[in-house]
Amino acid sequence: MKLLISFSNKLMQRYMPDPFLLVILLTFFVSGLALLFTKSTPIQVLEYWGGGFWSLLTFSMQMVLILVTGHVMASSPLFKKLMGSLAKLPKSPGQAIVLVTVVALVACWINWGFGLIIGALFAKEIAQKVKGVDYRLLIASAYSGFIIWSGGLSGSVVLTIATPGHFTEKLIGVVPTSETIFSTFNFTILAGLFLLVPIINRLMVPSKDAAFVIDPELLKEDHALEAVSGEKAELTPADRLENSQLLSLLIGLMGISFLIYYFVKNGFALNLDIVNFLFLFIGILLHKTPMQFLKAVTESVKNASGIIIQFPFYAGLMGIVTSSGLVAILANSFISISNEHTFHLFTLWSAGLVNFFVPSGGGQWAVQGPVMLEAAQNLGVSMSRTAMAVAWGDAWTNMIQPFYALPALAIAGLKAKDIMGYGLVIMLITGVFISGAFLLL
Repeated sequence: MKLLISFSNKLMQRYMPDPFLLVILLTFFVSGLALLFTKSTPIQVLEYWGGGFWSLLTFSMQMVLILVTGHVMASSPLFKKLMGSLAKLPKSPGQAIVLVTVVALVACWINWGFGLIIGALFAKEIAQKVKGVDYRLLIASAYSGFIIWSGGLSGSVVLTIATPGHFTEKLIGVVPTSETIFSTFNFTILAGLFLLVPIINRLMVPSKDAAFVIDPELLKEDHALEAVSGEKAELTPADRLENSQLLSLLIGLMGISFLIYYFVKNGFALNLDIVNFLFLFIGILLHKTPMQFLKAVTESVKNASGIIIQFPFYAGLMGIVTSSGLVAILANSFISISNEHTFHLFTLWSAGLVNFFVPSGGGQWAVQGPVMLEAAQNLGVSMSRTAMAVAWGDAWTNMIQPFYALPALAIAGLKAKDIMGYGLVIMLITGVFISGAFLLL
């Protein structure tokens, strides 16, 4: 294990570029593939790229808000106290790694956006409490929980096909979550990963002299966001409004009232918008006054630059891959070597490969799903299992795809190459387990 980790870390530290440079390189690479393997002309590839460039604006804003609102909520005195108390539980670096992994897995199963933020913030808090813990492995462990998101309550593929009127309904019908998220097959994979991932992360804990330990003082942030000082008589009407606890309480209760109404009407149906709504209004309430809340937002926005500038490039990349027909060519190449016994395994692998170029669960299903479902229909194999294979393939290779790691990296103050060495080890080992499940179960 030590040899594998050493090799993996050296490989990523030496060759993993900054995520922004990576998406640029991927853009050139995919453009070349489109010109080589499809009938697309250079002008058409350029058109695909530019035409898709802004297609993820809604998703990009959702990701910015989940980073900002999650960070704002966690920066409140009450939330920091709660996380600080929980962070005191582990007494050794090994226990700290296991606890962060389990918390991240549970949170990502509930909702992947919630899990990404809570995992990273909790890992950062633990780094200030546990002496000698490897900071890079700690953040990698927080991100490793993301591997189960597609099999959790917020999995985009399974929720899409469970919704009447979805775009593949003519092929697959409406598939209830009892056949996907809550199936025995999916629970078997989840149970295995809940056991396997913490063990892998624990085995990667380095010796004391090799640990990357960060000074806890560097992780502390000044969140003492006090109201404007001075006598109340000296405050202007505008000052009083800015520091009014009543205003924050009223608008906060209005937001919470909507959430109660939403959950009563829709059940525990979390999505990115609802998670952002929840984080936003809890943050407003916990910071007590509008001015304290705005100061916390100002501090949090500083971490969102990577998302803002990189996601449009990934959208352009997706435009090339989908419009040129590269996804269909890749999927069909796997289908051509499949039979009824190996089809779901090859679907998993093809989805894992496509994920590098289309790092969006819903987006990937939109372009790959119809191709794989038609093939599944021709082979007479399970359609719901095919959907799960695409979903798990997307989740599995996220361990070395920095697209979704950007919020966690921004919170931690690390670079992708700092954690992707550990992610590579997790991807390789869990890949064997997940592949075995699709081949044998």
